[in-house]
Amino acid sequence: MKLKSLSLRTRIFIAMILLVLLASIIIAIVSILQYNEETKDYNEQRLQRKERAIQRHLNNVIKETSYPVITEKVPLIFKDELNKIADIHSLQINLYDLEGTLLKSSKALLSQDTLQSCLNAEILNAVSNRADHRFVDKHKENGETYRSSYTYITDKKFKPLAILNLPYLERDDFLAKELDEFLARLGLAYLFVLIAAIIIAFLLSKYITKSLKAISDKINETRLEKRNEKIVIDDTSEEISTLVSSYNSMIDELEESAVKLATSEREQAWREMAKQVAHEIKNPLTPMRLTVQNFQRKFDPQDPDIVTKVDEYSKTLIQQIDTMSSIASAFSTFAKMPAQQNETLNVVKIVKLALDIFNEDYIIFTSNTEEIIAKFDRTQLIRVVTNLVKNATQAISKDEAPQIIVHVSELNNNVIITVADNGSGVSEENKGKVFEPKFTTKSSGMGLGLAMVKNIVETYNGTVSFESEKDKGTVFKVTFPKA
Repeated sequence: MKLKSLSLRTRIFIAMILLVLLASIIIAIVSILQYNEETKDYNEQRLQRKERAIQRHLNNVIKETSYPVITEKVPLIFKDELNKIADIHSLQINLYDLEGTLLKSSKALLSQDTLQSCLNAEILNAVSNRADHRFVDKHKENGETYRSSYTYITDKKFKPLAILNLPYLERDDFLAKELDEFLARLGLAYLFVLIAAIIIAFLLSKYITKSLKAISDKINETRLEKRNEKIVIDDTSEEISTLVSSYNSMIDELEESAVKLATSEREQAWREMAKQVAHEIKNPLTPMRLTVQNFQRKFDPQDPDIVTKVDEYSKTLIQQIDTMSSIASAFSTFAKMPAQQNETLNVVKIVKLALDIFNEDYIIFTSNTEEIIAKFDRTQLIRVVTNLVKNATQAISKDEAPQIIVHVSELNNNVIITVADNGSGVSEENKGKVFEPKFTTKSSGMGLGLAMVKNIVETYNGTVSFESEKDKGTVFKVTFPKA
C-alpha cells in the first residue's frame, strides 16, 4: 500500500501514532543508556571511596607500628590488621612490593590460580608513570566483571612503600532491578499514552479533514449548468478559510460565466432560428411576387377568361400564404414552452386518439395492457406522438411495403412509447444532429418536430432516444415517469 494512495485523514492518524511510538522508543533507549552510565559511575565511585577509606586505615596502622616502615617489613606491619580492615570494608586486600611480588593478602588461603603472585610489567609501569600513581584494570572472570585498582601506599615521608591492590566485583543487581521496574512502569505509561494518542489522533484527523471533506463534496457537486451553493464553514483554520474563500470566489466567477454562456447560447440559437424563419418565409414570397408581376403584365379587362385567370392567381397566392402561416405556427409552437398540466390520464387511450388523425393503414398500434395511468399534459402527449409518427411517415418509402409500429408499455414505474419504422434510417454523420431545432433532411419543413418532442419530454423529467440502421429503419423511444 503506497502512502500516496492513503487519505489525508489516514496519513494524519498514522503520523501521530508513529510519533508517539518513536518518542517511546527514544525515551526507552535514553533511559537504558542513562541507567548503564549510572551503573558504571556507581561502581567506579564506590571503588574509589573504598580505596580511600582502606588507605586511611592502612596509614593509621603505619603510623602506630613499632616495626621499621620499610617494604620488607610490610607483612609484619599488617600481620593482624589486614584481615580486620578487609572484613570492615568487605573487600579483598592485596599488598605487593614495588617490584610486583605479593607480600600480603587478606585471602591468604586462595589458590595460586585465583591470585596473582606477581604483577605484570604493564601494571607496574602504569602505576609508576601516571601522575596520580593509580591504575584500574577491568576484566571479566567466570562471567562476572571485576575492577582491580592499583595504587601506592606511602610511609610518613610519602615515599612509596608498597602497591595496594583492591579486586572489586561489580554488582549491579539492584540497579538492573530498578531499570526493569522503571521500564515496566514506562511501558504501562506509554501503553496508556498510545491508547490516548489513538483516540486523540482519530478525533483530530476527523476534525482536520471534516472541513476538507465538506469542500470536496461541494466541488464534486459543482456543475456549470446549475446554480451552485457557496461553502459556509465556521471555526476553521486560516488555511481552510483561504481555501473556502477561493472556492466561493470561483463559484461567483462560474455563475457569471454560466450566465454569459447561457445568454450567448440563447442569442446564437435565436439568431439561427431567425435565419431559418427568414429563409423559409422567402421561399413562398418568390412565387407570390412572380404571380403578381405576371398578373400585372397580362391583365386585360376585356379578356373573356379574366374571371378564371383571377381565380387561378388567387389560389396560388392563398396557397403560398397558407405555407407562410404554417411556418409561423411551427415556429410559435416550438418557441412556447409546454406547461405542465399534470393531468391524470390513460396513456394507451391518448396515444390511440393521437393516431386517429392518420389515415395510413400501415400504422400499427400495440400495447401490453389496456390501461396505463400517468400524469401528463394531454395536448403535449398528443403532440409528442403525432410528431414522432409524422417524422416516421416522412422517412419511409411509399413504393415498398411501409410499416410503422407504435408500442406503449410500462417498466419500473415509467411509461415507454416506441415508434418504429422500416424507412431509410439515419446516417452516422446525422445522428448527432437529429434533435437540433433546425435540422432536417427533407425538402420542406423547418425541422422543429423532433426538437419539440425532446423539449416536451425533458420538461416532464423524461428522456427521448433512438436507434437507427441505414436503409433498415429507426426506432424512437420516449420514457417518462408515471407520476
